[in-house]
Amino acid sequence: MLSCIRLMLHPVNADQQERTLLKGIFSVRKGKTQLHKWAERQVILCGTCLIVASVKDSLTGKMHILPLVGGKVEEVKRRQHCLMFSSAGSQAQTYFVNFDTLADYQRWHRQASKVVSQTVSMVDLSCYSLEAVPEYLFYSQDITHLNLRHNFMSLQGPGGLLHLPRFSQLRSLNLSHNRLGVFPECVCEILTLTELNLSCNNLHTVPVQIGNLQSLQTLSLDGNHLTSLPEELGGLSQLNSLGFSFNNFSHIPAVLESLSAVEKLAMAGNRLESLELSILARMSHLKNIDLRLNGLQWVKSESLDAVSQVTHLDLRDNCLDALDLSPICNLETLHCQRNQLGTLTLSGFTLRMLHASNNRLTTVNIYPVPNQLTHMDISQNLLEYLPDWVCDCRKIEMLDITHNLLSELPSRLLNSLSLRKLLSGNNRLQRVPDLLDHVPLEALDLQHNNLAELPESLFYKALNLKYLNMSANALESIPPSSQSEESLSTLQELYLTGNNLNENCGALLVGHQNLRVLHIAYNQLLSFPASKLSKLELLEELNLSGNKLKTIPSTVSSCKRLHTLIAHSNHITVFPEILNLPEIKLVDLSCNELTEIQLPDSLPATLQELDLTGNSSLILEHKTLNLFSHIPTLKLDQKPIMTTGDSQSASTPWNHAYSEMSGQRNKLCVSVLTVDQFGDSGEACYGIFDGDRNEEVPRLLQCTMGDVLCEELQHSSNDNVYMCNTFLTSHRKLGMAGQKLGASALLCYIHHETSDAGGYLSLTVANVGTCQAVLCRDGRPVPISKVYSLESCTEEMERVKLSKAIITEDNKVSGVTCCSRLLGCSYLSPWVLPKPWVHTKPLCSQDEFLILGNLALFKRISYQEAVCTVQAVRDPRAAAKKLCSLAQSYGCKDNIGAVVVSLHIGVDSCTCEPPISTTEPRSLPPVPMPVSLTPGPTDSATLSSSSGIVSEFNSETSASEVGSEAGSTASDEHHSSGLVLRPERRCSLHPATTLCGIMVPGSAGPATHPGLFQRQPSCATFSSNQSDNGLDSDDEAPVEGVISNGSKLEVEVDIHCCAFQIRSGVPESHKDSNLEKRGSDYTNGKMRRQNSVVVSATNGCLLAVCGREIADLKKSPSTSSLFGKKLSNGSVVAPEDSHNLIEVALEAPKKKSGYFTAPAQPDPEDQLIVPPSLEQEVREQLRDQHWHSFCSPPPPVAYKGN
Repeated sequence: MLSCIRLMLHPVNADQQERTLLKGIFSVRKGKTQLHKWAERQVILCGTCLIVASVKDSLTGKMHILPLVGGKVEEVKRRQHCLMFSSAGSQAQTYFVNFDTLADYQRWHRQASKVVSQTVSMVDLSCYSLEAVPEYLFYSQDITHLNLRHNFMSLQGPGGLLHLPRFSQLRSLNLSHNRLGVFPECVCEILTLTELNLSCNNLHTVPVQIGNLQSLQTLSLDGNHLTSLPEELGGLSQLNSLGFSFNNFSHIPAVLESLSAVEKLAMAGNRLESLELSILARMSHLKNIDLRLNGLQWVKSESLDAVSQVTHLDLRDNCLDALDLSPICNLETLHCQRNQLGTLTLSGFTLRMLHASNNRLTTVNIYPVPNQLTHMDISQNLLEYLPDWVCDCRKIEMLDITHNLLSELPSRLLNSLSLRKLLSGNNRLQRVPDLLDHVPLEALDLQHNNLAELPESLFYKALNLKYLNMSANALESIPPSSQSEESLSTLQELYLTGNNLNENCGALLVGHQNLRVLHIAYNQLLSFPASKLSKLELLEELNLSGNKLKTIPSTVSSCKRLHTLIAHSNHITVFPEILNLPEIKLVDLSCNELTEIQLPDSLPATLQELDLTGNSSLILEHKTLNLFSHIPTLKLDQKPIMTTGDSQSASTPWNHAYSEMSGQRNKLCVSVLTVDQFGDSGEACYGIFDGDRNEEVPRLLQCTMGDVLCEELQHSSNDNVYMCNTFLTSHRKLGMAGQKLGASALLCYIHHETSDAGGYLSLTVANVGTCQAVLCRDGRPVPISKVYSLESCTEEMERVKLSKAIITEDNKVSGVTCCSRLLGCSYLSPWVLPKPWVHTKPLCSQDEFLILGNLALFKRISYQEAVCTVQAVRDPRAAAKKLCSLAQSYGCKDNIGAVVVSLHIGVDSCTCEPPISTTEPRSLPPVPMPVSLTPGPTDSATLSSSSGIVSEFNSETSASEVGSEAGSTASDEHHSSGLVLRPERRCSLHPATTLCGIMVPGSAGPATHPGLFQRQPSCATFSSNQSDNGLDSDDEAPVEGVISNGSKLEVEVDIHCCAFQIRSGVPESHKDSNLEKRGSDYTNGKMRRQNSVVVSATNGCLLAVCGREIADLKKSPSTSSLFGKKLSNGSVVAPEDSHNLIEVALEAPKKKSGYFTAPAQPDPEDQLIVPPSLEQEVREQLRDQHWHSFCSPPPPVAYKGN
């Protein structure tokens, strides 16, 4: 019935609003006696009540309400077609209704019988944009739980909050997120309430009438502006849960001393600067104290009295530099992460769990020895040695000491009889102590140290060891699995990546017959012993990348459970015998020396991905391609076909490669955008998008963001303006998909500083979320992005706190995301915004390459290690592959994405003056650039690609023909009258003279060309039949000019839904006149960029973020109506002056049905497969096929100009 109520209450039409089940005019008699006469009246069965009007044909008179729940509906045998309706209870009333026909009688009997057997006690009306409680709801007197969260409830009017006391049985009331502004005193008259939630309502005071709610047990006042609580609150003897986190309290309210039933003090996100422990001592009933995110600067005790009742204390994300909690003698759990602690002193009598990571600790003092301690995390500190008491802990099971300065591990620690998990990676360890006896150790992580060997007895003394990570050390051998031929090893996961191991280690791996995951990448293996590999029968994942292997033993076919084989960046010439394995899913043999492939008659149905890129000598027969056609994700190289565009691509001073890995997830939620030739002027665009748990938003951003940037560049030359507008417009175009789903996004735009194609180059970066970019300049990493997460960005944390968001204990906004800025997640406005961080950096000849990656990559690999990795590999494709492989070997289980852009910035393109002593810049060798087949000489647009099967689209196919309106253009309004030319900049490394601050515009921009549809594939096929939430579009039509063989073929080419070039159809004279007109706006050719207000090219609304944007926005006729407007699509985000762009985004999807108005995604089947033997023939056929389309005049282009 609850679901029925939710449907009926949706404001669609009158019948649904009234929840009318049945109605009609019938003969009615009240009561069981004969004193009342029969009369014709309007009778309505509404919800759970029978409503009888006092006037025959009208509902305006007195209404008689008969609640039916728990009552009776009986047949009256003495009268034909008559029913008796009775309510429940001692004051039960009865109505007799006589129906005209048997059909009416049966219909009412059947429906009413269902009603009387139901009980509606819980009603959920959250997120319905309601202003009042529906009137009919007051007729249901048995409602005990009412949820009105996320609405626009008002106090006055019919159904207003003033009428809530009519619910006589109400026990639970949720009015959170209604922006009430004042505490509704009427709720204090509902004496039956046991639970009341008024969070996030902009409340400033709590009335004294709160003392009337003597039955109240739970009161939530989080996310308001409270500074005090009334004394009358202390009289609520049954109150056991009181939440007032994220308010404005500067001290602990004294009324808490009277609330003896309250055990938890929830005051996170307030304004406490100090904590006096003696105050806690007076509140003897408080056991759990939550003071996160308060800005605490000190905690001290002025008296010697012990604080014996507190067992749990949370002081995370404060400003403490020292902490002495020894007076809290019964403390069991302490959280003090992300402070600035240099010293920590605790009482160890009852301590069980200690979390003190991300501080500056050099020592931890605990007395007495914490014999109850089981879990301790002191990672990310400055410890040079472990305190002696750690080895004396009798029950410690998990110890995390990663990212410290430890040079040795105590022998007693490793030989502990209780320790099961030891994480000590990223230290300075040079040796591991010997094991003296059998230990219960199950997981050992020693990665990123200086270890050259392991204890000889490690595997046969630690028989329970299941996980061992020794990556990034200097191992030359590994210890044997046992002292005899029979091994008792239970090891399941072994990571040895980045050591100096050779092929001799293969014989030592045989004893680990339970091994499921083996990563031995980037070592010195020349071969892998065939006889040894056959004994690893339980192996599921094998990574042999970055070695010197020439073959993979045929005995790999003995590993029947193998589902992942990664062996890129070797010298393998023969395709391994793995396609007969029953569970194989992923095979990566890229960057090898394969020449041919011997295939079985059929491929396993489980094979999902095959990567053969970077094998320059590989030739695939037509039969092989047909066999591969059933693989969802296939990556192949295509030999370059020389065309007229080669000269342009050869002169591009950059080339790229990327890699994506899904990890242990079932889907890939990372997408990349790579365009080496963005437009005609020798520019480039690169991006990466991470949806965390969703794949829809990254795919949509991948397909539209380049197009949006191209359009915005025609309307502004201010890098901050066009980048902000690009992000905000892309956010709007997410449509319904962006309501509750979101993604981190990073966009890099390499461009000239003037309109001259040979001008200086700059790099403009914009990002939201946690995707990051780092530039290698002169061999050193230069971060060029900003991480927008609550833990890493203090100012964003303060902004979110000031907007009264609820930040959960895992530092997530409303428990959803750790990011404070995302594209999408509109329902989290104004806490989570789409406004990007924008930064422009001039490029110079010392810039070697650019790395783009998501959070999972840079969480495991530091900027310095990433730069050193790419420098050592040199080839962009192999470098991107290596970055992802390293992250996986370092323990990453999530999706990983990496883009490597090799830069070859010459002196002519450098923004600095030539150095006196010139040296050859270090740069990566360019990847061969295959050029697509061109249908005719008139089509000058060419695909920019790194490698892959040639994909072809005819010149008439644009993004709008393949997709919908969102992907074809970034604008729904008039185009600007011309291009605003970028003023010249100089390199920040070398100062240059200025011309009195005057920025002189350059020459006219490049000529316009037809838009070109391009799509960026990824390692996860984006099609309707693979989406796990049913949101994908399935109305995709074949694209004209594309030859498809029915396969879901993915190729490593750079194709995106981006109109990288200016639309055609504009007369040159018209364009020139526009430029002249634009130039007349500036006196003597001077250009002003400061405090400029730019109207977005997409919706006519101001989306820029510079200067007087808000003031001018309110004055604008086209945008003033957005302020203070309520949303009509069911969203409960109330508009604010600072975030009207969110409202525009939410209103956008009205034009079309479905969740997204961006282009429908072309299926990866629509790819061109051209066997080498048929290449010339296909080229001629395509030429003949499209001859008429090139000769006929182009269709008229609707150009919106002035």
